[in-house]
Amino acid sequence: MQTKLFIGGEFVDGLAGGTIEVTNPFDQSKLADVAEARAEDVDRAVDAAGRAFPAWSRTSPSERGRLLLALAGAIEANAARLAELETRDTGHPIRDSANLDVPRTVLGFRYFGGMADKIEGSVIPVDPGFLNFVEREPIGVVGQIVPWNFPLMFTSWKLGPALAAGNTVVLKPAELTPLSSLAVAELVREVGFPPGVVNIIPGYGATAGQRLAEHDRVAKLSFTGSTVTGRKIVQASAGNLKKLQLELGGKGPNIVFDDAELDAAVAGSAFGLFHNQGQACIAGTRLLLHASIADRFLDAFLALARSIRLGDPLDRKTEMGPLTSRIHQERVLAYCDVARREGGEILIGGRAPTDPALARGCFIEPTIVRAAPHHTVCRDEVFGPFASVTTFSDDDEAIRIANDTRYGLGAGLWTADLRRAHRVAKAIRSGMVWVNCYKRVHPASPFGGVGESGYGREMGFDVMREYTQAKSVWINVDAKIPPFYPR
Repeated sequence: MQTKLFIGGEFVDGLAGGTIEVTNPFDQSKLADVAEARAEDVDRAVDAAGRAFPAWSRTSPSERGRLLLALAGAIEANAARLAELETRDTGHPIRDSANLDVPRTVLGFRYFGGMADKIEGSVIPVDPGFLNFVEREPIGVVGQIVPWNFPLMFTSWKLGPALAAGNTVVLKPAELTPLSSLAVAELVREVGFPPGVVNIIPGYGATAGQRLAEHDRVAKLSFTGSTVTGRKIVQASAGNLKKLQLELGGKGPNIVFDDAELDAAVAGSAFGLFHNQGQACIAGTRLLLHASIADRFLDAFLALARSIRLGDPLDRKTEMGPLTSRIHQERVLAYCDVARREGGEILIGGRAPTDPALARGCFIEPTIVRAAPHHTVCRDEVFGPFASVTTFSDDDEAIRIANDTRYGLGAGLWTADLRRAHRVAKAIRSGMVWVNCYKRVHPASPFGGVGESGYGREMGFDVMREYTQAKSVWINVDAKIPPFYPR
């Protein structure tokens, strides 16, 4: 297991010699002491990326794609090791790490490996006698900050398109969950990426993250995390006006209409809420139920929630593991107290489990609260296995409640009426809408939000525009250019 910073193709200690203790959220055992990157280490990594950029940007797209495909293959070959590492570090149940996290990571690198030689420019019809074409160029040194909830998958979402486009990268994984990103760094070196093209430096947001955001030789920063931190990044980026791509918080409305197929809606809504212990920006945390089916839906939904197996995330029978840190567990429990104080009715959960076998872990029982739209738990991102339930009487009310949020990342709706599906999906203010499903993602489909959920998009052709810049070239073919000043 690698624990050092990856800078310029080598694994090195931080200059100050500091370390970060990484613990297992299931039993609080220490997994590793990882080298801590501070401002001077960020500078080293940016220097290495800057030196590597001219050659990497001129490397043929097919060669860049070949290396990304080789990295995808290496991750697939190491799938079992990476899945176990991700489970120990994050608390993801091994069934999710093995069946979702690693395959999605492989798919991401494969998709962008295939994208590298398909970034096209355009020819613009302009004045007679002139040829005008637009080409897409890499931006330069790109900073990337990966969150703690899906560290392995997000490493592919960020590295893949940046490298395919010809940029070099300094990536900072979250201090809580750096191990899988460092394992990817080992494979980056193994498959033959040139030194300095990829640099991975674990560190704290207030030091390494801040330096990366304000660095005047970082041309672009891509950040996934909280809206509060996103605002700080916007401020820090002002020095050199670097390009920003921000995927921030969410408060996903999940609307179940009276004509929905309830069994499918219950199962899909449970995945949309409880997968990864609810630690997902796109989680369907606001259940909006048509009044006529609310009781039937809740009877089935609460029964399913009670049946979820909490336990050791390395046990393949476990369906929900611990939250990723003790601090976050305490934060989610505090929202349970807020819900009680404001008059919400906790229908299930609202506490840490009482099972002695789970006492050392950062667990929270699946929690459903009946609450009014103005309650805090219906407005703040709780980021746990926690949903609020509100009823509505017609489509317009559902849309109004769904849009009554400062966020706009993901939303879902369940209906058998195709016309309603189109109408409501169009009316919801959100970057993504799922109809009769929830939380589907694919590297070919753009991912991102509006409002305080940020701006820019991950994945698809859209993300290649995020990692390139347009250059317009004018060529005088045979035009007679009139003089600007009469002679």
